[in-house]
Amino acid sequence: MPNQLTISSINVVFSEDEDVTTAKDRPVRPSELEDLGVSKEFLIANEFEGKLQQTLLLSRQEEVVIALGLGDQPLTAADARATAATLWHSTKHLDSLTSSLPLSIAAELGNETALQATVEGLLLASYRFDELKGTPEAEPKLDRINLLVADGVDSETALRKAEAVASAIALSRDLVNRPGGSLSALQLADEAVSVAENTGLEIEIWDKQRLLNERCGGIIGVNAGSLEEPRLVRMTWRPKGESRGTIHFVGKGITFDTGGLNLKTFEGMKEMKIDMGGAAAVIGAMSAIAAYAPDLTVIGTCCCTDNQPSPTATKPGDVLKIRNGKTVEVLNTDAEGRLVLADGLSIAVEDQPDLIVDLATLTGACMVALGQRYAGLMGNNEAAIAKVQTAAALANERVWHLPLPNEYRKQLDSEIADIQNIGSGRFAGALVAGLFLQEFVGESPWVHLDIAGPVTTDENEAEFVKGATGFGVRTLIEIVNNW
Repeated sequence: MPNQLTISSINVVFSEDEDVTTAKDRPVRPSELEDLGVSKEFLIANEFEGKLQQTLLLSRQEEVVIALGLGDQPLTAADARATAATLWHSTKHLDSLTSSLPLSIAAELGNETALQATVEGLLLASYRFDELKGTPEAEPKLDRINLLVADGVDSETALRKAEAVASAIALSRDLVNRPGGSLSALQLADEAVSVAENTGLEIEIWDKQRLLNERCGGIIGVNAGSLEEPRLVRMTWRPKGESRGTIHFVGKGITFDTGGLNLKTFEGMKEMKIDMGGAAAVIGAMSAIAAYAPDLTVIGTCCCTDNQPSPTATKPGDVLKIRNGKTVEVLNTDAEGRLVLADGLSIAVEDQPDLIVDLATLTGACMVALGQRYAGLMGNNEAAIAKVQTAAALANERVWHLPLPNEYRKQLDSEIADIQNIGSGRFAGALVAGLFLQEFVGESPWVHLDIAGPVTTDENEAEFVKGATGFGVRTLIEIVNNW
């Protein structure tokens, strides 16, 4: 697991194990609260109502007992993760923890799901990003956790999947949290190579010359003002047996976005290290694919460069030729993400996949419409849209279906090229960006996720830590798992 997940040991103990029934720090079931001298009146006096994620510490001479609320509504895996994260925050000052949470919720979620969700919540709550601090924060004391589960649970599989998902999200968070000066396109590609080496994925890295040879004019055009070379990353999972289909993920990987010659303001630029959040989600999700070993071919393509102003930069009014042969008049160099995605989507179409999903921190307009909690979802195929919506719901990642109105397409008409990269009006910026991308997917089933809002959070909440969220990783994994 990445160093940013600070728990070093999670052990599973079966409920019939005699050591658990005699251990002084064993889990305490609700029926035993009276034996601890905890009456209903005591709980009421301390305003403990058993609400979801509510906690109450009950100190004893040699141990601390924690009452953990599970609410009175049917639990979901997301509820279990959030509750486990709350448990971590309440106990991280202790030396060790033994919890019956996965056993308590197994009847509702199933044994393996309950265990996996609990472990994911604990691990992700322990995430922190301090690799650039000269004096790292002191690590939490809690690094050994015992989880009580029903006898016979396939704990090995549940733990393997939980660690794969948590590590994938932590990796995505790490990449988004790193400053642009610490994560060039080349360094982002190197991270993908490390993932492939550790998981057995196939990987191809296209350098600048290869991108020129492959006619990727969008990526080359955005990179024109930079001293750093661009990279295209192509990661592939192939099943050992016959493949049931092909899914292709495409991620926007702008490692820092100044806006190019259409230079952003300070307020607009200061957080632009996050502009590779789509690529980070794709790399993170691909890192977890091997743990699930799907009988599908899964491809992840990341279009990586920064966007800089310089005498060699693409100028407003310049025309770029994209991989699929279409020409684009660049009227705003700050609408660069759609240019690199145009190449990525064109490449994805060539694989004739059953589904293409692209992720991008594409427009501020989507944040204006949906805020920081929701991603905008657009697509050209109702069945594909439904699949991604279902996966996002299972992942508990909020998406909102937005239209792609044909009547807005004329805003992209250019007098000198096939299409221009921004609309002719002020409004519907997120939708017009989606219409632009649609020009490069042909008839392939395609869904676009504008993740500009939820790629980061401004607060600590449950398993989320202020900064990058890893949004999109779970949805991509669920798309594969539920195909």
